Amino acid sequence: MKTIEVDLTQPCASEPTKGHNRWHPDIVPVVEADPSEEVVMTTRDALDGQIHSGTTDADLTSVDLGLVHPLTGPVYVKGAEPGDLLQINVLNIEPASFGFTSIIPGFGFLRNIYLDPFVAKWDMRDGFATSAQVPGVRIPEASFMGTIGIAPSRALLQEITERENTLLQAGGAVQPPDAHGAVPATEPIASSALRTIPPREIGGNLDIKQLTAGTRLFIPISAEGALFSAGDAHYAQGDSECCGTAIEMACTLHVSFQVRKGEAQRRGIRMPYFEHDGYSNAPEMAAPHRYLASVGMSLSNGINYSEDATTASREALINMINLLMERGYTREQAYVICSVAVDLKVSELVDVPNFVVSAFLPLQIFDA
Repeated sequence: MKTIEVDLTQPCASEPTKGHNRWHPDIVPVVEADPSEEVVMTTRDALDGQIHSGTTDADLTSVDLGLVHPLTGPVYVKGAEPGDLLQINVLNIEPASFGFTSIIPGFGFLRNIYLDPFVAKWDMRDGFATSAQVPGVRIPEASFMGTIGIAPSRALLQEITERENTLLQAGGAVQPPDAHGAVPATEPIASSALRTIPPREIGGNLDIKQLTAGTRLFIPISAEGALFSAGDAHYAQGDSECCGTAIEMACTLHVSFQVRKGEAQRRGIRMPYFEHDGYSNAPEMAAPHRYLASVGMSLSNGINYSEDATTASREALINMINLLMERGYTREQAYVICSVAVDLKVSELVDVPNFVVSAFLPLQIFDA
């Protein structure tokens, strides 16, 4: 067994030999692990400890998003080479007892609607999360790693940088390389490493809530040793994480690896995939027996859009928020509930011009 322990009372920058918050192939590995060897790693929360039990709504206006996603690692996996397929076995995730969900102005799916800060602080115990800021709600534990992935090769780093710069020049919502807050802070890594905000073919900030203990995640390897890292643990999340955060927390992650020699190249695998032999989370949450669902279409404010899943998703969420407000929740509380418990599902993509997205709210979260 190999272990990486970090000091959760300190930011990632204070322990640069144990973690990082950018993706780059030249970041020095913390440990080397044999395939099938268990690796146990402590991970910091997504905002690197900036939100704590004493944080107020007003404090969110000074949160530094340049520090997001402190990752523990990298782990050099012996025998892993470009063209191989890395199998990551998620063995266990030990959650912390404190978590948070935040609405940060300018961030999140409905950022043009939610302009004021709001933070919900969660107490996690006995398999449920509760919050004084969102009363009457109990969210069952379904811990997973929001960010989990491997380093790009130098060639893939350049390819990603070039394509994202092209998108940025075209007006896309891109976070280009930025040395501010970067760990490691040394050059040339700080100014050229990839931000962790978007997911990519290396995995990263996937935010797939089904990546719970028991899942096998497969990622094509482009850099020698794969250079595995993880962080940004979530106690629970709805499919969409619409307000930009789930129930964010620190955790202890247990993983092991297998290297499938040449499989990525032979099978032409370019993107991650995953599998699980059982339920990834509680069946009554994955397929709730009592639920409320809102519907959104490619229609907004009397305007019809053609085959627009983004508009359909926004409308489904706005409609669900309105339904939650009818139950007595404020608009901020409703947005948080959607982010941590509501699942967006694409109901149909073929009845042109109107796609349909449904937002499912499991009603058992209101059970005492």
